[in-house]
Amino acid sequence: MGLFDSPQAPTPPNPMATAAAQTGTNVSTAIANSYLGNTNQNTPQGSLNFDVTGNYGYTDPVTGQSYNIPRWTATQTLSPQYAQIQAQTDAAKMNMAGIANQQSAAIGDLLSHPLDTSSAPAMGDINLFNQVGAPQSQIGDTPGLQSSYASGGDITRGFDPNSAGQIQQQYGPSDNYSADRQRIEQSMFERVNPQLQQQEDRLRQQLADQGIRYGSQAYQGAYDPFNRQVTDTRLGIVAAGGQEQQRMDQMSAQQAAFHNAAQQQGYQQSLGLAGFQNQAQQQAEAQNAARAGFFNTAAQGQFDQAAARGQFYNAAQNQMLGLQSTKFNAANQQRNQALQEQYQQRNQPLNEIAALMSGSQVQAPNFINAQRTSIPTTDVAGLINQNFAQQNDIYKTQSTGFNDIMGGLLGAGGKIGTAMLSDVRVKENIAPMGSIMSTKGALPIYAYDYKDEFDDGKRHVGPMAQDVERLEPRAVKTIGGLKHIDRDKLGSIFGSA
Repeated sequence: MGLFDSPQAPTPPNPMATAAAQTGTNVSTAIANSYLGNTNQNTPQGSLNFDVTGNYGYTDPVTGQSYNIPRWTATQTLSPQYAQIQAQTDAAKMNMAGIANQQSAAIGDLLSHPLDTSSAPAMGDINLFNQVGAPQSQIGDTPGLQSSYASGGDITRGFDPNSAGQIQQQYGPSDNYSADRQRIEQSMFERVNPQLQQQEDRLRQQLADQGIRYGSQAYQGAYDPFNRQVTDTRLGIVAAGGQEQQRMDQMSAQQAAFHNAAQQQGYQQSLGLAGFQNQAQQQAEAQNAARAGFFNTAAQGQFDQAAARGQFYNAAQNQMLGLQSTKFNAANQQRNQALQEQYQQRNQPLNEIAALMSGSQVQAPNFINAQRTSIPTTDVAGLINQNFAQQNDIYKTQSTGFNDIMGGLLGAGGKIGTAMLSDVRVKENIAPMGSIMSTKGALPIYAYDYKDEFDDGKRHVGPMAQDVERLEPRAVKTIGGLKHIDRDKLGSIFGSA
C-alpha cells in the first residue's frame, strides 16, 4: 500500500481459533504443573514416589480438539526398620482383635440375663417422718396488759404574757439615720472635690503638652488611673458614711435590747412559776405511769416464759426430724452404692472389649502433601485480542493521517465546484516538502503562498497542477487559462474511487 493509499481495517481474530489456542495452552500448562508438583520424596521413615500409570482422553466440546491427560499414582514405601515396626504393630492389633472376639463370646451369657437388684439394701422408710409430732403454735394464757392509769392533775397552759410589759420592737429615727449619713458624705465630698478637680486639670494639661489627642487610646490609657483614683475616693467616702450610720444604729439597738432584756426577765419569772406547777403535775403523772409499767413488765415476763417453753418443744421436734432424715439418706446412699458396684461388674467386660477393639483398628496410611509449583498460564486470547487492538489502532491512525493530508491537499486555494486552483503560475515562495507515493509514481509536495488576488493570507501545502497532470491528465482542468485539480478524479492515483 502506498503512503496515501486508503487503509483497510484488519480482520478480527476467529473466536473459535482463539478459544482452541487458549484451551490447548491451559491443558499444556496443567500437565506441566502436574509434573512439577508431583515431587518424589525420601525420608528416614520411607519414600513417596509419583509415577504416570496411564492416560485418559479429554475432548473439548467447543472445538472438538482431543487431549491426553496423564494419570498419576502415588506409592508410599516404608524403610526396612519401619516396615518391621509396622508388621509387629499389625500383629499386636491382630492379637487384641482375637482376644476381643473371645471376650465377646464369653459375655454373651452375662448379657442374656437381666441385672438382679434384689440383693441391694432396701431404701429408707419414709414412714419414719410420721413419728415427729406437730410444732406447737400456741403458748397458753398470760395476764392482760394495763393500758390506762390515774392522771396527776391538769397542766397550767396559760398566763398573762403582758404582765412584764411590752417588748420594744423599733428603735432610732424612722429614716434609720440616713439623713445623718448623707450629711457626713456631703461634707467629705465638699472637702475632696476641689482637690480632685485640680488633679484632673493638671492631667489634661500634661496630656495636651505631650501632644496626646483627646479620645485616643494613649489618652484613655493615661486617664484610667485618675478615674480609678476618683472612684476609689468616692467609694471610701460612701463607706465612711455607712460606717457612721451603722455606729449610730448599733447604739440605738443596744438601748432597745437592754429594755427588752428587762421585759424578758419579767416574762421568764412568770413562765417559771407556771412551769413549777406543771412539773408537779408531771411528777404525779409519771408515778402513776410507772406503776402501770411495772404491772405490764410482769405480764410480759410471763408471756416470754410461755413462749420459751413453746420454742423448746419445737426445737426438739426439729431435732428429731433431722435425725430421721439422716437415717433415710444413709439407707438410700447405701443402696445406690451397692447398685453402682453391680453395674460396674456388668459393664467392665464391655469396657475391656471396647478398649481391645480401639487398639486393634486398622490405621489409615498417612500421605505427605508435596510442594506444588505452578507455571502461570499464557493468556493466548488476550495476546490475540491485544494484537487486533494494536492493528486497529494503526488503521485508525493511518485513516486519520490520510484524511488530514488529503484534506490539506485538496482543501486549500481557490475552489470552483470540485476544482481547486493549483497552477504554479499563481504561487510564490515555493519550498519543496518531499513527495508522496501514488499508484502512478511520486507526486512532489510543496509549501507555498498564493499571489495577488488569490492570496488568502495563509501558508499552504500541496501539489502543483502541472505535476498532477503529468501523472493523471484527467485530474486537471483549465479554467480561465489557469490549471485546476479536479478533486473527484485525484483520488484515482491514490487507489480510491
